[in-house]
Amino acid sequence: MLRRLCTFVAALVVTVTTGAGTAQAEGRADTPTKRVYNAMQFAHPSAPDAFCTIGAVGTDDYGRKIAISAGHCAGGTEYADREIHENVAPVYDRHDFAFGPIGYMRYFKSPEGSMTGHATKDYMVIELVPEVTLSSQGPHLKQTGMVEVPSGAASPNALKPALSNERLLGAGLFDNNELVVSGQSGVWYGRITNNSSGIYQSHAPHQAGDSGGPAVWHVPGSAYPSEANGFRAQGPWAGITKARILGIPPYVYTSSANILADLRARDAADPADIYGGGFEVTANP
Repeated sequence: MLRRLCTFVAALVVTVTTGAGTAQAEGRADTPTKRVYNAMQFAHPSAPDAFCTIGAVGTDDYGRKIAISAGHCAGGTEYADREIHENVAPVYDRHDFAFGPIGYMRYFKSPEGSMTGHATKDYMVIELVPEVTLSSQGPHLKQTGMVEVPSGAASPNALKPALSNERLLGAGLFDNNELVVSGQSGVWYGRITNNSSGIYQSHAPHQAGDSGGPAVWHVPGSAYPSEANGFRAQGPWAGITKARILGIPPYVYTSSANILADLRARDAADPADIYGGGFEVTANP
């Protein structure tokens, strides 16, 4: 089971800023532009070894720069299940604390008694600061938009009718959907062997600290990561790393469909107040 980034809970009282609005960075006039991308590890300077990983970066319908990760990385309940307008939970690049916060946590789902978060809504929304540059290219994976499954089963979080990107990849006998994932141990791929309400089970492995990290759909006929291509791959964003379970295979992922569906449902109920509403993966190189 992946570790929870409980240090962020302590950080919730560190950098309180009154008022709402876009995340602000201070004192960076002479700081080079910083690129933020999938598979970037984030942590708090007080506990650099308690980290999680970014799954996708892009923008929402309100022009905000957004990163998506796993909700169980936050832990705690004080700020769970609501929009966090205050800059009370800073997010730092684990390998560049000197830059300062790359963003602020804006939403995460309460674990609701589970060590790995709500079954279908285990995600976190981070609003990135204006100074960063979004990139679709991570260390191993290039994300080419978001996976769409027009004929797939709808996410349990979806409004009716569900959008194509809110529908799930099949895992039946005659389905051959595969995930390609990136984490500390490099890049891996594996077939989706089970789909339980948008939680994908796959042979693609991960380890502690990879929570929230990227998974893309392997487009049939496209190259697999290998020594010949520098162990790189590309495909549409399909989900984020969730946990290890007692099962075969033990690796599970939260589908992008579940995240996007819940964001749209919450945004429809409270327009303009939902960070991440209408999220789209960046096309920036």
